[in-house]
Amino acid sequence: MKSIKMIAGFLTCLLLLGWSYEEASAESTWASKCSSFGDINPNLNPTFQHMNCLLTTAALEAKVPPEVVKAVASRENGAWKQFDENGQPIISKDNGIGLMQITNQPSYDQERLKYDVNYNIQAGVEILSKMYDRKDLPKIKGAGPEVIENWYFPVMAYNGIKPVNSPLYQSNGFKNIEAYQEKVFSLIEKDSYLNGTTLGQFPFNTADFEYNPNSSENIVFKNMEYTLTDQLHTSAYQFKKGDKVLVTGDAVSLRSQPGASSVKKSLSKNTTLIIEGNFFYDRSLASVNQFVWYPVKTEDQKLSGYISSAYITKKLDVSTVPTVPAVKVMWGKTELKLGQIGKVTILSNTNLVKMESNGSLTTVRPLKKGDEYRVYSYKSNHGGLYGVGNGSYVQKSAKVKYETPSKRKLALLSQ
Repeated sequence: MKSIKMIAGFLTCLLLLGWSYEEASAESTWASKCSSFGDINPNLNPTFQHMNCLLTTAALEAKVPPEVVKAVASRENGAWKQFDENGQPIISKDNGIGLMQITNQPSYDQERLKYDVNYNIQAGVEILSKMYDRKDLPKIKGAGPEVIENWYFPVMAYNGIKPVNSPLYQSNGFKNIEAYQEKVFSLIEKDSYLNGTTLGQFPFNTADFEYNPNSSENIVFKNMEYTLTDQLHTSAYQFKKGDKVLVTGDAVSLRSQPGASSVKKSLSKNTTLIIEGNFFYDRSLASVNQFVWYPVKTEDQKLSGYISSAYITKKLDVSTVPTVPAVKVMWGKTELKLGQIGKVTILSNTNLVKMESNGSLTTVRPLKKGDEYRVYSYKSNHGGLYGVGNGSYVQKSAKVKYETPSKRKLALLSQ
């Protein structure tokens, strides 16, 4: 009877704290998988790799790609910290709390959000997961939650489906690279893929989004399902022993240990490897690597080691891959591509420029009259800059002509 009373008392305490037994059990389950990193001390931030483990395991428990959760955490709190240098909870100007910057969520215990990093992470992952379940947000046709690109709109909703986060500027159709979800997806490419992979692009049109840019009312989505012709990407955290994977880059290091250890071999792109077990975190606790390391062996089984998850992708059985006829839509001299918002035609000789870190422009190379270039983004700096890829721009002037694709061409591209 004594043990029953103790359990009853424990449950009563949890309920008084506003924390159900189910929540306690769920949190302790995934958090315990990171016990090898040691205890989390009050008012102190865990090491980066300990935090990496916590974010990863919480995401996997909730069936959210860890790449997405980590990028959201980075966007909300770049250093992955719950506490400041004085041991106080990090609270933003808009009252976002802790690592995941939980804002306006009264159903969660506000004090625990401040002082319990596990609780803060779980709250953030739960909120993100609920955003995925919303029925008023678009999805990718035929894709599930394992597809990273299918989290574009849930990530947007985590911050708010407000005009400021519209994928396109309503006035000119330019891609809104300042939107919250665009910044998060850029972080996925940067930190989880080390800029070696480009995520699939949505074929957006301004007619897809209805809103008043001068209002704080939510965006109304007019297109609830998208078909992407770009390659989609599933999480790299789902590989199992025996899975075959391909190396996605050239001169990728196969290392002797999970981390910055000696290189056993430099692997070429499309090398086939076989997963030998579960992934590992970086051996250096101070490492700021967000990816993980998989034990692998070569297909001929002559060599084994560890490879970063940033450089591998699932090898597909050719017989199971559906063939999609290539849709080539020409627009003048160039082919219209997904993610393209327009094109510039050079009317008289000008320069291709690059923006330096201090905001100044430097010349990359001259551009000749009659040339056409795809435009993927627009910046208002320096009177207007058309982004033509690889960090390069064409400056808006009388020397260039900017055009947007017709609805007919966009419709052909999305077929």
